[in-house]
Amino acid sequence: MSTLKSPVSDQDHVQGPATAKITLVEYGDYECPHCATAYPIAKRVEKHFGKDLRFVFRNFPLNQIHPYAESAAEAAEFAAAHGKFWQMRDALFENQDSLGDDLYAQLAQQLGLNPDDLATALSDGTYRARVRSDFSGGVRSGVNGTPTFFINGIRHDDSFDYETLVAAIEAAIS
Repeated sequence: MSTLKSPVSDQDHVQGPATAKITLVEYGDYECPHCATAYPIAKRVEKHFGKDLRFVFRNFPLNQIHPYAESAAEAAEFAAAHGKFWQMRDALFENQDSLGDDLYAQLAQQLGLNPDDLATALSDGTYRARVRSDFSGGVRSGVNGTPTFFINGIRHDDSFDYETLVAAIEAAIS
């Protein structure tokens, strides 16, 4: 059984209270079709558990098979630096088939961010170390594919369909 080696910190992207009974950590890749499937499921799980759940998203770009995964993660980190991580994350998953510089510029514009600043950050690799830090933490925690979920620090090795994920979280609560 794998455990989360990098504890949740103020460096993470977190939704929900620190006092929640459950912390659900997802390691995801914006270009991964399985992560796109998990995206609305995780949102439903968050809604289901409300204030009892703290949700954390960490980057795990699988560059070998997803050529836009790292640039998408860096675009999300650029948005995070401007207080718009969750909006960018949602938009990237909702536009997964169009990942690339044109989409990133369009999304930046929609979120009130400067597309030129984003392009510069991507070309300079401004957020690359942040993305790779998430990735390294995932590797240390036994992540070898996406999406990978951890429930209160324990890797969830079962299906990530809604019913299975809810049942696993309910079991962890009791």
